[in-house]
Amino acid sequence: MPWPLQIAFRQLFPAGKRLPFFTFVAVVGVMLGVAVLIVVLSVMNGFGNQIRRMVVDTQGHVRVDTGGIIYHYNELREKVLAIEGVKAVAPFAQGMVMIQHANRPGFPVIQGIDPRHEAEVVPMERFLKSGALEDLDDDSILLSSGLAADLGARVGSEVEVYSPLVLEKLKRDEIFLPQRMRVVGIFETGWNQIDTNSAICTLRTMQDLYALGKGVHALKVRLQDGVDIDEAVARIQQQLGFPYRATSWLDSNRDFLFVLQLEKNMLMFLLLFIILVASFSITNSLLTTVVRKTREIGLFAALGARTGQVALCFCAQGLFIGVLGTLFGFALAALALHFRNDVIHAFARLTHSEAALLRFYQFANLPAEYSAHDLTVIAVATVIISTLAGVLPAWRAARMRPSEALRSE
Repeated sequence: MPWPLQIAFRQLFPAGKRLPFFTFVAVVGVMLGVAVLIVVLSVMNGFGNQIRRMVVDTQGHVRVDTGGIIYHYNELREKVLAIEGVKAVAPFAQGMVMIQHANRPGFPVIQGIDPRHEAEVVPMERFLKSGALEDLDDDSILLSSGLAADLGARVGSEVEVYSPLVLEKLKRDEIFLPQRMRVVGIFETGWNQIDTNSAICTLRTMQDLYALGKGVHALKVRLQDGVDIDEAVARIQQQLGFPYRATSWLDSNRDFLFVLQLEKNMLMFLLLFIILVASFSITNSLLTTVVRKTREIGLFAALGARTGQVALCFCAQGLFIGVLGTLFGFALAALALHFRNDVIHAFARLTHSEAALLRFYQFANLPAEYSAHDLTVIAVATVIISTLAGVLPAWRAARMRPSEALRSE
């Protein structure tokens, strides 16, 4: 090992001292910064991936539409199913209606589905809190948990569904009575946007409500595992051609996914300041060392040490602190993430907020997923910042004249 590195290591860990105070403070500062970064970004990754899975589970991987009504959808469905990489296809129609129960109105987004094919694309049985998908028929409806709570409805309740066609009929002085439907299930996906105001009926019922005849609005497509979604979209588009349009869930939710990524990047940027603050403690510690070791630095210079070698002694100390702080930070973050749910549950019990977590945030367990890219960026950035923290002390030490340093008291 080169002598500047040996000197740097001895100054950080002097003989006879197991854990010098200055070294301890510097390493702990870096460790806490790294641990907080990893914990926060891992939890953000967990929530982001959970939301992405919810989007795919509720929308499918690809949507095929024309911007209008598709009438020969059964033939189109068979054609899409024959494309390489496609696992299942389900037709649907979607719109807004007014639903009333016990004089309490709601204005949900309603989706008409074919229960036979829908279960192959969307795991509806997994989302049902009560009731069963097999009970859904042309005279029944499924309500989201938020909508059911607003209407005061439950399984077995009867609701009145008003179609937008009511307005068209009124213009022609015609009467269009609401359709009475029985609630056969309550569902909750975990995605607040859907759970607060959604309803599901059969495709035939939706066709009657919107006067679609035998048409649908679009097809949901689920791909086989491991299939590249962009390549699959390109194949579907090429096979179907105009006027059909294949859109991936990534493109359909581009703005939403951009916001998720922006939040994560902003958190990473802001939390890096914790490591920057820790780097000032490193600089302060090393500047103190320069003052205390002035005569020793002068002796090195008098014995022929070059300016770069003297500077390396202090930059290497910043490097050592950065590496140690990063390693301990990784260990602390792994420990914190391992016990994260125990901490959350204990906090919820103390504050009596368990019900609020489930109702407003839809989680009882905190999701967390590691990202190799994030870990690499954190480790590299921490080591670089810690090393640069030694530049100022190194520059001051390197500028000392041997004669003046040796006369220092």
